[in-house]
Amino acid sequence: MNTEVWDVAVIGGGPAGMMAAGRAGELGARVILIEKNATLGKKLLITGGGRCNVTNAEFDNRKLLEKFKENGKFLFSAFSQYTVKDALEFFHLRNMETKVQNEQRVFPISDSAQSVWDVLVQNLKKHNVTVLSNSPVTDILVSKENSKEVTGVKLKNGKVICARSVVIATGGVSRPETGSTGDGYKWLKKIGHTVTEPTASLVPIAIKDKWVERLAGVSLTDIKITLLQNDVKQDTRKGKVLFTHVGISGPTILNMSRDVGELLKYGEVVISLDLLPSLDYGKLNTRLQEIFKENDKKKFKNSLSSLVPSALAPVIVELSGVNPETACNSVTREERLTLVKLLKNIPLHVSGLLGLEKAVISSGGVSLEEVDFKTMRSRLFSNLYLIGDILNIDRPSGGYSLQLCWTTGFVAATSVAEKK
Repeated sequence: MNTEVWDVAVIGGGPAGMMAAGRAGELGARVILIEKNATLGKKLLITGGGRCNVTNAEFDNRKLLEKFKENGKFLFSAFSQYTVKDALEFFHLRNMETKVQNEQRVFPISDSAQSVWDVLVQNLKKHNVTVLSNSPVTDILVSKENSKEVTGVKLKNGKVICARSVVIATGGVSRPETGSTGDGYKWLKKIGHTVTEPTASLVPIAIKDKWVERLAGVSLTDIKITLLQNDVKQDTRKGKVLFTHVGISGPTILNMSRDVGELLKYGEVVISLDLLPSLDYGKLNTRLQEIFKENDKKKFKNSLSSLVPSALAPVIVELSGVNPETACNSVTREERLTLVKLLKNIPLHVSGLLGLEKAVISSGGVSLEEVDFKTMRSRLFSNLYLIGDILNIDRPSGGYSLQLCWTTGFVAATSVAEKK
């Protein structure tokens, strides 16, 4: 009978799990990293459209944690031990240079998630972490002698992996095709942890208006996006909108999606797009008069390309109600003012949120009151650690999810290795 006992068993080979396993190995622990897929980091390789938004370059912890809203107060201790600067240094010291883009998003210079994956996997090899792939876990095992201690995990093939400490890094339920199917939630519930049922959090929005599908692939930058219910403004942000076959996406839209989901419980939701926020109604009216004067013999349908992306122009023409064949010098004042209102307020009628299969992250997970964030240790079990997406922490798009993985993985591993 195999009675080998590891110092640390890390369950889940995503970013949090790889960071934790590598750090524990670096500190001298004998570590086994158990992954259900054939390879590590399957979801990591598709994050940020395959570019991988490594972190957010907000170096003031207080400002950074404000982005986590009410959950931020739980994270001060962990983030004081391992900061954004520490995470960047981790990658830079391993020859992965980074760049900062809009909204302080940090990406590898290579624009490839493979660069991040390579650093994490090399770190595991360097510190002699044993990787057990194709090995789904079915249960966390609790000691028969001490109900406050876990002894290891049971695999689907019946094998038991014994460990002095167990780190759960199985992620949430977004993008289930990558292996994020909420397994960890089931095991943790079974042994007594409180788990909030997960839902899609950062997720594209489905739109009823049929013309949207004609714009699939078109993106609009620096536009004003207003969320309305019963004609009452709920939120306004400036940012990017990406049209898809069924609706809209893009960082700003993803960050509004949770609020949209909440509002949908109470009735219809409309998202209004102001295509030209830098021009007020008066200035836009003047600009249109200039355009129509410059193009007086042109047909109306061919006159808007200097104002909006060419792919969007036919849709604007259609929504305006102005005959597309009308010569610009024949567009009436009333038609022009209607066009001004449209360009400042294109209504999109929300039909719903796309499901977990399209979500960037899921909300829900283990209750934060049941975790000691100084160590990431479970308050119910003395040698069980919970990191990354398994925790019930909502956060916006922009590198915050991966920073949560780097920080909680590092803190848990440091604490675990001290106990070995």
